[in-house]
Amino acid sequence: MHIYRSHNCGVLRRDAVGHQVRLSGWVDRLRDHGGLLFLDLRDTYGLTQCVIDVSNAIFKDVESVSLESVVTVDGTVRLRTHDTVNLQLATGAIEVRIEKLTVLSAAKALPFSLKRNGAQSSESLRLTYRFLDLRRKEMQKNIILRSNVIAALRRRMIASCFTEFQTPILTASSPEGARDFVVPSRLHPGKFYALPQAPQQFKQLLMIGGFDRYFQIAPCFRDEDARADRSPGEFYQLDFEMAFATQEDVFAVLEPVLYGTFEEFAKNKCVMPPPFPRIPYAKAMVTYGTDKPDLRNPLEMADVSDIFAKGEFKLFSTLIARGGIVRAIPAPKAGMRPRSFFDRLNSWARSNGQAGLGYIQFQNGRGALGPIAKNLDSECLEKIKKRLGVTSGDAVFFVCGIEKDVVPFSGLARMKIAEELEIMDRDAFAFCWIVDFPLYTYDENAKRIVFSHNPFSMPQGGMEALNTKEPLDILAYQYDIVCNGIEISSGAIRNHLLDVMYKSFHIAGYSQESVEEKFPAMIEALSYGAPPHGGAAPGIDRIVMLLAGASNIRQVIAFPLSQMGEDLMLKAPAKISQDCLKDAHIAVTEDISSSES
Repeated sequence: MHIYRSHNCGVLRRDAVGHQVRLSGWVDRLRDHGGLLFLDLRDTYGLTQCVIDVSNAIFKDVESVSLESVVTVDGTVRLRTHDTVNLQLATGAIEVRIEKLTVLSAAKALPFSLKRNGAQSSESLRLTYRFLDLRRKEMQKNIILRSNVIAALRRRMIASCFTEFQTPILTASSPEGARDFVVPSRLHPGKFYALPQAPQQFKQLLMIGGFDRYFQIAPCFRDEDARADRSPGEFYQLDFEMAFATQEDVFAVLEPVLYGTFEEFAKNKCVMPPPFPRIPYAKAMVTYGTDKPDLRNPLEMADVSDIFAKGEFKLFSTLIARGGIVRAIPAPKAGMRPRSFFDRLNSWARSNGQAGLGYIQFQNGRGALGPIAKNLDSECLEKIKKRLGVTSGDAVFFVCGIEKDVVPFSGLARMKIAEELEIMDRDAFAFCWIVDFPLYTYDENAKRIVFSHNPFSMPQGGMEALNTKEPLDILAYQYDIVCNGIEISSGAIRNHLLDVMYKSFHIAGYSQESVEEKFPAMIEALSYGAPPHGGAAPGIDRIVMLLAGASNIRQVIAFPLSQMGEDLMLKAPAKISQDCLKDAHIAVTEDISSSES
């Protein structure tokens, strides 16, 4: 028999009754039933109940074992009595009578409980003791799910004739939208490597190098603030690129990969089958108030500025005359709701810094009610009903103001109204593509035109569009894929033409010389014949977060940084020795923390 175990803790069934076994694992629970002591033994594979009675010579030794100690149990498998069978446990029909117990490693008192309520402990405490937090069933389930999802994605990409390549981790700094993590060079004093924000240039260079279909599970590094769906510092993506590919070719590859993976791990949830809806960016901002729409919410907004522009409702018409807009949100079957329903939503709007939510109730047999309805004639009311697709018995909410404020708030209001109406399909994964992103946007702070998405994207219309259209009217072959309101991938058809590249960057304020300085390898490579190519990069962490039903991304990463970008377990970032600083040719001239205090 093996020194540590003949079986794991999740495998024993009725057919093992009478067998001598050896199990090893962690002491999950001890229960004293007056003369009988039950020890639940846990490992990666499951849990087995072990039992010893007070007459056994080693009873006291078993009784004194601390929770989470690692032990080996030798004993005989026996059936549980009919009334003690645990149908919720895979091994619930049997138990092991303890004949010998060996403590392999004793555990001291835990800093927090590992049971279900352990998740209620502060996140900082759990991250400090992440090695303990990982023992919790929910965490192990998430991390194993992550591994299985990555394997499924890899399997599907290989089946789609993609070849896996690795790209460098130490590379050059590149202006790709976030701060770089930099690494000093010992051999080249005063010079630095950068960790890749994404393999963007490398995967394009692979296409230019003559490969046809590339992918990898790629680590990416960006020095940016944390969010619920974004880890500070490091994240992983399914990075892929295709030569001689159109936008539709990229969609045709990614849709079945995502659909198949979600269907495989979605449990009882419904997964939207391909083809996924294609929603132009401009339409998404009007209809959903965001470029990350949650299509589990069926509500679709509309712009009604023209209806109110010359109307008698002066509050709206005055704001419209000053450049404001009005967005309307339908509320099906809310027309007969009590006043408290509308007051509650008004209070919510005010708590979000808004003046409130205007509304009209289209009641059965009583016409249109509410403060706004009093100021509109029947023609305006009918136009609103027609544009929103509402009828008697429904209601409509309104948001009015300047566009940069109205659009994001209308998106929040759309989601809030759906939650109040309880019309969200919580048991679904709903995908969509957001397409036709603007190539450029206007940076109010910098007071100039900047790239809105990926600077290497091909403009729709090519050189002609760059020469003839206003910059803010130029669209790009850029796209995002969204699931349940979370962007899980972005991508683009790349700009493979050198003259178009120079012109595109020129509009954003870059000279040819500066482009060549910032992207020397890319520019040089494009001058030797580049195929049309494109790809995307779904985020692994976000995919697993959705499938696990986790509330934040740190729940699906084995060793994440905290929201403040700290490794609380290994105490990073940390000061390093003077010898290390000397080797890297770095001098720390001021202790910032002490100067601030």
